[in-house]
Amino acid sequence: MYGQDTPKGWPEGKALAVSVNIMCEAWTDDAAPGIGPMGNPLKAGTLDTQSRSWAEYGMTHGAPRLLDIVGELGVPCGTYASGIIAEKWPELLRRIDGDGHFIGAHAWMQNDLPIYQERAEEEADLKKGAALFADVVGKAPKGFASPRGTPSANTAELLVENGFEWHIDYFNADMPYRLDTPAGPLAAIPFTMEINDLPLYMRYGNPPQAYSDVLKRIVENYHTIGRPPAVIDITAHAHVFGRPYGAIEFRAAIEAVMNVDWVWMTTHQELAAVVHAR
Repeated sequence: MYGQDTPKGWPEGKALAVSVNIMCEAWTDDAAPGIGPMGNPLKAGTLDTQSRSWAEYGMTHGAPRLLDIVGELGVPCGTYASGIIAEKWPELLRRIDGDGHFIGAHAWMQNDLPIYQERAEEEADLKKGAALFADVVGKAPKGFASPRGTPSANTAELLVENGFEWHIDYFNADMPYRLDTPAGPLAAIPFTMEINDLPLYMRYGNPPQAYSDVLKRIVENYHTIGRPPAVIDITAHAHVFGRPYGAIEFRAAIEAVMNVDWVWMTTHQELAAVVHAR
């Protein structure tokens, strides 16, 4: 029943905790996104120069546009950025920080997943990215997201050892929870895929408006399942929905929930603080 299972620190009367996330992703110069807009794949081992150019749009145009939208609407927002962005587009990180949003780490680059790395290599990349973020914006990241949401067996422990407070590579719960690692506790924040441009639009080919329509359906019909307390994400990748067609739906999705009285507009950082305060 609505409200019965909300934990201490969760605002009274709020069923859904909605986090707006902007994902800023980058690849090394010899790599490109695995999913792009062209249907005909290139020969194996060939650098997809089209996909590289398509991805760079996120840093030069997409992210600023999405940041403008959340600024105009006045909603809280969080971001996750590849470490390599601190080298290639430091001005973007300064803009995000200046706007008051947290910058979570999104690995060193998108083409090297933690699940493929040895522990020492993964930790070296983690440290390198955190140090560069600190150089650019004066603070180290406290939250982490793996590319593809796919951590290694070592990721959570390495995060605690290196000063991180929360981790979003979790898809097994509706609510954030405490994860105990050999190095200490970490806040595990469920990362929902329902309102996420990559699976919804790029992977499964839905029309752009499905992004906002799905969220509107959830809000309109959530009472039919008793309004259980849960988290839900509005996630846009700067190189995908940072384009006009996506930015329109990003704005529409936020507007669908921002003034609903039983919705808590929050961030992963705030959710992590609830977990650690218990």
